[in-house]
Formats: sequence, structure tokens, C-alpha cells
Amino acid sequence: MNQSGTTIAAIATAIVPQQGSVGIVRVSGAAAMAIAQQLFHAPGKQKWESHRILYGYVRHPKTQAIIDEALLLIMQAPRSYTREDVVEFHCHGGMMVVQQVLQLCLEQGARLAQPGEFTLRAFLNGRLDLTQAESIADLVGARSPQAAQFALAGLQGKLAQPIRQLRATCLDILAEVEARIDFEEDLPPLDEEGIKTQIQQVLQDVEQILATADRGELVRTGLKVAIVGRPNVGKSSLLNAWSRSDRAIVTDLPGTTRDVVESQLVVGGIPIQVLDTAGIRETEDRVEKIGVERSRTAAQNADLILFTIDATAGWTAADQEIYDQVKHRQLILVINKIDLIASPHPSGAGKRLLLSPLPPLPTIQTAAALNQGIDQLEQAILEIAQAGTLQAANLDLAINQRQAEVLTRARNSLQQVQTTIANQLPLDFWTIDLRAAIQALGEILGEDITESALDKIFSRFCIGK
Repeated sequence: MNQSGTTIAAIATAIVPQQGSVGIVRVSGAAAMAIAQQLFHAPGKQKWESHRILYGYVRHPKTQAIIDEALLLIMQAPRSYTREDVVEFHCHGGMMVVQQVLQLCLEQGARLAQPGEFTLRAFLNGRLDLTQAESIADLVGARSPQAAQFALAGLQGKLAQPIRQLRATCLDILAEVEARIDFEEDLPPLDEEGIKTQIQQVLQDVEQILATADRGELVRTGLKVAIVGRPNVGKSSLLNAWSRSDRAIVTDLPGTTRDVVESQLVVGGIPIQVLDTAGIRETEDRVEKIGVERSRTAAQNADLILFTIDATAGWTAADQEIYDQVKHRQLILVINKIDLIASPHPSGAGKRLLLSPLPPLPTIQTAAALNQGIDQLEQAILEIAQAGTLQAANLDLAINQRQAEVLTRARNSLQQVQTTIANQLPLDFWTIDLRAAIQALGEILGEDITESALDKIFSRFCIGK
């Protein structure tokens, strides 16, 4: 990603036709103020000062035609997001006006910003470290309140602070070791036990932070859950009861759902994409056959399958056939229509479920039509989702995949230092892995990081950020 010092511009808000009351065009760089003065007319005696909002009109610099009635926000360096001169045109929302204002900025000498380039400049200019920059992207993309809280914790430096402290400790250890190498005769002997204690404490702290990785990934990306079963077992009723909306058509006719119906939920702070699939069965109906194939695909791609059966019908050959197709996946068995077991019902009242062919599975009984069993279903999902995800006891943050990979390298290097000490190797060998750990910890903060790594990180940002 090229940081050439040029002035950049981009639309900084989501633009949807006929939706949104405000659209913002952001400009950052040395020419930002000059571009604003060329395009914006502020009537009266309004002062063009930093951190002031001006009212006026965006005009075409040649024809003087009014493009929009707007506000202009001025933030001069270094008191801006990028620590450069920044101006923002706050226009009426919609596609046309905002695109026109952006085009005028480009014609006045700005270039279109690359994805994440505003935040990249904030990082390169020292306003943010890399953990804070990544937290901004996480905050923008947060799909649950807990994901947003993790992102805010990172933005406030709750990850950077312990990482800096760990790195400082490693630097102190390295200085002690190197001093003994260079000035052994002039210094007291190295406190080897003290060094081992310090390294062990750093390792424990690193492990504690690493333990947040799985939980962070779960909260950021969420789960894809597919409701699977034969026709008319109540899959759509289950989706509607769970999402508290009529997303899927519910009738007594088998095969009503012809395609995959999707709903977005948040359960225990975890985003969940729920897929109500068409009933899986052999059929000659061409449209339903397509739906069945899509259901099979959804089941194979899901993180978790809610295998739903009809309590009034018991375990059937059709259920067994579907189970054989999905049994290698993570499953919860949902026994639906449990309310009909004790009352007369033409489809098989009073039949007992014959589940002996199944291995032990998490099992939930529901009456979706009556909204019963949903809380228990959510709890079962949370238990499966969180199984094996460790959380540090006194950290309210969660690291991302890049940070986890770099922190794992730091941990491995520190463990190698311990092995080197245990094997009584010379002090020169200690310094090799200490330096590697220090470099890895610095890489988390954005120190000594390669340009290609920055390109990869910031490419996932939106253009206006």
C-alpha cells in the first residue's frame, strides 16, 4: 500500500439509493483545505478554523452550479484522525450528490483512497498502534454487542498495554544477558534463577492472552447453524419461534419450504446465521429437488446442525437416511412437536421415539408452535460453541487470528529460551530466541512489520476508513 503523502478522498458512509439522510466525503492530506476552499462556499463571515463546522454550498469550481447544500467539517493537523489536514463534506444522503462531490475532489487533485488508507495514515503517523487500527476494523464489522465491546477494548489500548509491558520485560532480560557477554569481568554474576522466573511469568501472561483467541474468533465470525430434517417436522416453525418473526412459511403440507431461508440472530453475544432448509426427501418436483440439493449443501457447510424430527411420528427410516448423511457433523437432536405426544393426533399420537440406533447426542425437546424449548436450545448451542474456547479470567478483550499467530511465535521463542537455559548453553544462545520473542511482540504493535503485512491487514478495511 503506497503512502506517498498525496491527498486522498473517499466516501466515508454507506450509500444506499433512497436511504440515509447524510453522506460524508472525507479528504485527508496537505491539499485538503485548498480543495475545500475551491469547492465550498460558506456565506457570511464564518471562520475557516480547525474543528469548526461551516454551513454552505458545494459548488462546481468552473460553472459555479450548486451541487448540494451541505456542512463542512475542518480538522487541521495534527488534531485529526490521520494527523493530517482533514475536511469532511457532510452532504445529503443518496448516490448522486455524494458521488458528484467525490468526483469534484478528485478533479481538484485528490486521488481515490485505497481500502483502509485513512487508518493506515493514522498508524504511520503515530496516532494509532496496529492493535488499535485492527480494532477499528473489528468495530465497524461487529455483528454483536460483545464483538463491539472487544473491539472497543482493543481501541482503548487494553491489548497494546500488556504487550508493551511484556516486550519491555524481555528487553530488560536481553540487556542483562548481553551486558554479561560484553562486560562479564566488571559485573556481578547473572541472576539465572531470577531470569528464569521472569521468563516464566512472561510466558504465563502470553498464554493468558492467547487463550482469548478462540473466543474472539467465535464472537467475530459467529456460527452458521442449519436446521435439517425431513419435510413437515416443524423446521420453519422452529426458525420462526427462534427468530420471533415469520421468516418462513408454515403449513401442514410437506415440502412447503423450497429454498434455504436465512435469519441472523445473536445468542449469548455470538452472531448466529440460521438456515432453514427444505425438507430432505426424494422427489420428482424439479423445484423442490433443487431446494433439497441446496439443503444438503447448507448442511455440509454449517458449523452446527439442528437435526429435527417429529415427536409424533417417532424415529423413521427417512430420519435414519438423513442422519446417515449428516452424522459426521456437529449435531443437536431437536425433538419437535413434543406437545402433541400426550394428545390425540392423526399423525401418530402417543408413539414413543425409538432412538436406540443413535449414539449419545445433545437432545432438546421443543414445541415450536408454542415457542417452547427455545431457551434450552440456545443454551445447548452456547455450550457446544464455547466448548474448548478458553477465556482469560481478567481480560475483557479477544485477540484476532494475526495477533494469535504472532503471539504463538513469541511463546515458542520464550519456551526455546527456557530449553536453552536448561541445557546450560552459552549466553549467546539465550539472546537469539529472546530477540525473536521481542520482535514478535513488537510485530503485534506494528513495530518492524513489513509493508506486505500492512497491505494484507488494511486491505480488509472499507475504502472510507
